[in-house]
Amino acid sequence: MKLVNYQLKESDESRVGCLINDQVLDLQDAYKQYLISVHEEKSVDQLEQELPSNPQHFFTRGIPAIEKAQKALNYNLEQEAIELRMNREELRLETPVPSPSKIICIGKNYADHVEEMKGDIPEFPVLFAKYDNALIGPEAYIEKPAFTKELDYEVELAVVIGKEASKVLKDEAFQYIAGYTIGNDTTARDLQKRTPQWLQGKTLDRSTPIGPCIVTTDEITDPANLQIKSFVNGEERQSSNTSNLIFDIPFLIQFISRLITLKPGDIIMTGTPNGVGFARNPAQFLQDGDVVGVEVEQIGHMENKVVE
Repeated sequence: MKLVNYQLKESDESRVGCLINDQVLDLQDAYKQYLISVHEEKSVDQLEQELPSNPQHFFTRGIPAIEKAQKALNYNLEQEAIELRMNREELRLETPVPSPSKIICIGKNYADHVEEMKGDIPEFPVLFAKYDNALIGPEAYIEKPAFTKELDYEVELAVVIGKEASKVLKDEAFQYIAGYTIGNDTTARDLQKRTPQWLQGKTLDRSTPIGPCIVTTDEITDPANLQIKSFVNGEERQSSNTSNLIFDIPFLIQFISRLITLKPGDIIMTGTPNGVGFARNPAQFLQDGDVVGVEVEQIGHMENKVVE
């Protein structure tokens, strides 16, 4: 499934849906329809517990809610019940998980990016944090504060956690994943590099697009072999494959969960490959009006305009 947070254009209510080609299926409504077909009656409270309509509540319910959504989708496809589907142009997509309890980012996780940044291959994963103030949806503007002159792009594969994970073994890591999405770890290099800690350059308000959807693990069985790219104003800037990660996803989940208990809806951004603006000669940073495109194979493509 391709799970989305959508709003009808005349509404500000966020609801969880599923992308089906150029349409979006409302999953709670589809689940109601499925329950009727199997002669099950649920109260409003029971329905909200099993498959919440609110995306934040849905993803914090984790894998059990996704399993209910899969039943709803399968029934809708079998019955060809198109009345619950909306055309893509009727709505806008927002950040899939609006307010994760943790956004953990991995620095220096592609060897070619480490080289272009004139660093050393790390012995352990380099961890830093973002906060939900930074998150925007796949159609929103990236806000560039006037006080940074070196705003940069970083395409990343992002992992969404599906159930509580503490001290997870590497061989069991995939059991804890809800799905995968795309992140653009937009970074103010001049702020990042003025102190040894990167945080101030990494979590500026409304700077980090996530989306356009979360693809569940049944559709992406090999996240270690996905093409990953970024573009600025249509020009390709980054092109690599997740097979080039220094620390792969199972290792990252094992490593992080030994330190920090991960919760459903938490996001791990796995790092960016080479080709960032800072490392170009001369450096090419994002300017007002630039359009940044990022894409990951099997997930999709999103574009965000930079606005100062």
